[in-house]
Amino acid sequence: MKIFHINTYKLKIAILVVTALPLIGLVSSCKKDFLVAEPELNLPDQDAFANPTRILGQVNGLYVSLKSGSFLGGRYEIYNDIRAEEFTNRLSNNVTGYDVYQGTNNSSNTYAASFWSQGYLTINRVNLFLKGMEANPNVLTAALNANYIGEAKFVRALSYFSLIQIFAKPYILNNGASRGLPLRLQPESSLANNALKSSTVAAVYAQILKDLNDAEAGLPDTYSVSSASETALLRTTRAHKNTAIALKTRVYLAMGNYAKVIEEGNKLVPLVAPFTNSARTPHALQANVSSVFAAPYTTTESIFSLPMADTNAPGTQNQLGYYYNSNVEYFLNQTGLGIYVDPAWPASDARKSSLTGNVALSSTSTVRRVIKFSGTSPFVDYVPIIRYAEVLLNVAEAEALVTGGNLVRSAALLQAVRSRSDASYIFGAFVTSTDLVNAILKERRIEFLAEGFRYNDLARKAAPLPSFGIGASVPVTDDRYTFPIPLAEINTNSEVNNF
Repeated sequence: MKIFHINTYKLKIAILVVTALPLIGLVSSCKKDFLVAEPELNLPDQDAFANPTRILGQVNGLYVSLKSGSFLGGRYEIYNDIRAEEFTNRLSNNVTGYDVYQGTNNSSNTYAASFWSQGYLTINRVNLFLKGMEANPNVLTAALNANYIGEAKFVRALSYFSLIQIFAKPYILNNGASRGLPLRLQPESSLANNALKSSTVAAVYAQILKDLNDAEAGLPDTYSVSSASETALLRTTRAHKNTAIALKTRVYLAMGNYAKVIEEGNKLVPLVAPFTNSARTPHALQANVSSVFAAPYTTTESIFSLPMADTNAPGTQNQLGYYYNSNVEYFLNQTGLGIYVDPAWPASDARKSSLTGNVALSSTSTVRRVIKFSGTSPFVDYVPIIRYAEVLLNVAEAEALVTGGNLVRSAALLQAVRSRSDASYIFGAFVTSTDLVNAILKERRIEFLAEGFRYNDLARKAAPLPSFGIGASVPVTDDRYTFPIPLAEINTNSEVNNF
């Protein structure tokens, strides 16, 4: 479907030059002038690449598109988590995902469809940008040219990877032989090429990895400017080499290619403790896990986050803080299914004592909510997309599963993630590698609670979906396991279900 692609180039790119608020660290001109300038709504194509400032504005615009509240700025993460067993719904409101929670959403669900439309809008903006950069190769230095192209390809890879997780069957089910997604790599501004077959899951993954490898080659090692705070902001909100590498560990993990997870992970994670990275951009677990989710949101653990500000918050009923904290649309499941009551997550863990809390819904009802994200409007917490803790656990899992893996390193990485939040908890020896993997998977449920990982962690194992909302375990072969292709796409692309 490309209805939303028509005439986006001249209008949208120009607007984004003045609306990419938090991503302006490399702009050399006055920030205030940059933010309040009147948008050039009829910017000709050739002028969009006329100078470095306009090109940077377009790069910023790609991130703005990615962080839409209807895509990776909120709802995507929320829907991935509420589908499983960790949360209980409070308000039975389809606007905030009740049908997704119950597994009754269908191709007519406009909120789930917005993942698709905003994802493909972002992808097309990348395609338009890459075409423009190819046509205007001499406006920037070679290094900056490669930097911006690398950022664009990272955004496209992340968009495709996010979409294929929920709209297609898992790669591991049949080595990617299932129907994937339409692989749109050409810029579009009309309906001329609307009918496009879906590529296989494997083909989409291959393109994602190609983009990430290209991105790694072109992206800078790090960002450095005169201000320490702006340097930290750039390293958190713009892609650099380590950002692409970290995402590759996630992609390879979803493919079950554990040797490649380790290969990529070794670029960031030392072989032995302390597991801190000093290559290119520094990364380390924070001693206080709460600091990762508190302003300024730019710790060395935050490899990539989507920044928010009061002038461009995720929007009504898209925000993580609104769902889990302020309005308590979903509270923690304290039955036997939920991780909250698992003995492996004791009260001594700071993630339980500091990042969850009680709230009284009435004089007779008190529930436990997630308070990782602020409950104060306009909900401008940065959305964490990639954290160093994930990379450590990705490598730990791969070491435990690959033939001849380093089980000692795997257990040490797991212990490192636990110890920063609960120094008193010692895992001890694992009898089998299966026991170790199960402990790692459980740790991921604790560490990434309410960050949008739960469904994807189940799907990459082709494991049944233990849906608390449905009240049943949904097998990977069930139609409810993946989101249906939106009706709007089916109506405008007659080939989408063919591959």
